[in-house]
Amino acid sequence: MCVTNTVKGGVINIVMNNKVHNGEHYHRCCKHKHGPSSFWLHNPKLVFGELKLKEGDSFLDLGCGTGDYAIHATEIVGKSGVVYALDKWKKLVDDLQEKADSQELDNIKAMVVDITGALPLGDNCVDVCFLATVMHTLNLAKDGNMLFGEIRRVLKREGRVAIIECKKEDMPFGPPIHMRLSAESVEDSVTQYGFEKINVVDLGYNYLIQFRLQ
Repeated sequence: MCVTNTVKGGVINIVMNNKVHNGEHYHRCCKHKHGPSSFWLHNPKLVFGELKLKEGDSFLDLGCGTGDYAIHATEIVGKSGVVYALDKWKKLVDDLQEKADSQELDNIKAMVVDITGALPLGDNCVDVCFLATVMHTLNLAKDGNMLFGEIRRVLKREGRVAIIECKKEDMPFGPPIHMRLSAESVEDSVTQYGFEKINVVDLGYNYLIQFRLQ
């Protein structure tokens, strides 16, 4: 059995890779450098099928961790698009930029940023803002207004916010149940900042919930 310990926002998530979900063996994540990523915990094709990215789009990965989602997004948006990958941990960002450079991915911009503060992006420039297993690590009562205010600022009018979180269920891995956020609680949190829910998609252990500007 391969077990990957991942750290995100100070929370240790343990992914037990002998599980099978959506026809994808979790042992594939063992091929990647250990770090905070939920990428292989569900079927990436399902996730990106729901995100509906297209060539030329701008994708913002907040709390990107190892950058697996960001790297995959570059393949979709192409050279005419751009992927912004932000994380507060310099080592993760440096590793991601090194990986991007080695693969000659010129359309990825990896930056060391505290995502609960001002974002180093212009107004109305992002098609999809993405947070994968990030929200449960944040103090939304303290930082929610700034975070979602900045997301509103950088999103295009027709842009979307896509959030992946762990189901609020007891599991032998991942964050403790008291830290997990149900889809209903995420909806309640996000809609108070001027967003409306588009849909919720079951990913197995996790779920994907999307919003647009009201």
